[in-house]
Amino acid sequence: MSQRERWNARYANAERPTVDQACEVLRRNRALLPSAGTALDLASGVGANALLLAEHGLRVSAWDISEVALDLLQQTTAAQSLRLETLTRNVEQQPPEPVTFDVIVVSRFLHRPTLPALATALKPGGLLFYQTFNRAKPEGGPSNPDFLLERGELLRVFSNLRLCFYQEYEQVGNTGQGNRFETLYVGQSPDKP
Repeated sequence: MSQRERWNARYANAERPTVDQACEVLRRNRALLPSAGTALDLASGVGANALLLAEHGLRVSAWDISEVALDLLQQTTAAQSLRLETLTRNVEQQPPEPVTFDVIVVSRFLHRPTLPALATALKPGGLLFYQTFNRAKPEGGPSNPDFLLERGELLRVFSNLRLCFYQEYEQVGNTGQGNRFETLYVGQSPDKP
């Protein structure tokens, strides 16, 4: 079974996305979003992040390898009279081109070779919102360490971006409450290239 077929099977019975399902880093930091511009929901799945960005007034592209997920997103946007573009695209093989987006959102997706392309795909002053699992997690989510962030990894990889927000949820306090074992990051590209 190909990667595309696996993801299509996973989304075959998915429900329509809602803005409330957008990733925490985007919901908590939506005040940082520009009032206009272009946005990319990379590896969007059914596109809850794309919906939040579109409702905010941005011109949104949602890219994912699963046409099943993107079809569901298109049905949702049509029902809500929102405009956004979807593109079936293997982002591991085709990351975004340089200087193309004002905002990029990535949630629960990690392909390390793509990370440098995300920083260069931002326009001057552009924002990167990133959230995914980290290696502190004892269970749930991916088990392959290739898909888990190391402590401080996003800070190192995106050191050329200005840090706006960062949090690593680990095994402290009541681990039964809140969002655990994920890293949340917002960085901004320099105003001038």
